[in-house]
Amino acid sequence: MTAKHFLAAFLGALAIFLWGFVAHMFTPLGDAGMTLLPGVDGVSSVLTSSIGDKPGMYMFPTGGLGPDATAKEKRDAMERMMEEMKTKPSGLLVYKPAGSTFNFPQTLAVEFGINFLEALLIVYLLAQTALATFGSRVLFVSVAGLLAAVATNLSYWNWYGFNTTYTVANILMEVIGFFVAGLVIAFILKNSSQRA
Repeated sequence: MTAKHFLAAFLGALAIFLWGFVAHMFTPLGDAGMTLLPGVDGVSSVLTSSIGDKPGMYMFPTGGLGPDATAKEKRDAMERMMEEMKTKPSGLLVYKPAGSTFNFPQTLAVEFGINFLEALLIVYLLAQTALATFGSRVLFVSVAGLLAAVATNLSYWNWYGFNTTYTVANILMEVIGFFVAGLVIAFILKNSSQRA
């Protein structure tokens, strides 16, 4: 890849990152579908006593599934889990124990790194095409963003019950982010026929 490709990726990543800031701070998209947990003190107490200091991702109900279950035990537990869901709540929990810290600057830096990786990959893919017009390049990047957004968000909606409002908002944020990045990338790579 040439310096021009890296510049396009960097500025495309910056566009995605800045759009994310705008979407979360100045539009309802960032909070769409999210609700504050009522009775958080009571829930936190139960979580602490049940999970303790083991961070991770937890699903419930479990159907009595153990950690080293055989294939048959997993199938049986799945059937019990489906029965339990008729009478018990179900969910997916991302858990961090008390004492965890949140480093906002570090999280922003990691997010930009992720955006740069996304933009670098899309610039590489775009450079493999014969697309020559500004519009076709913007469309290519936008469709890649739609593909990425659908591939993750719709599966989470389908399998884990992520709510529709949250899912649609996140797909929209990703597609707009890639569209904005596409505008920047197509502008930087105008008149460029070099392959990466």
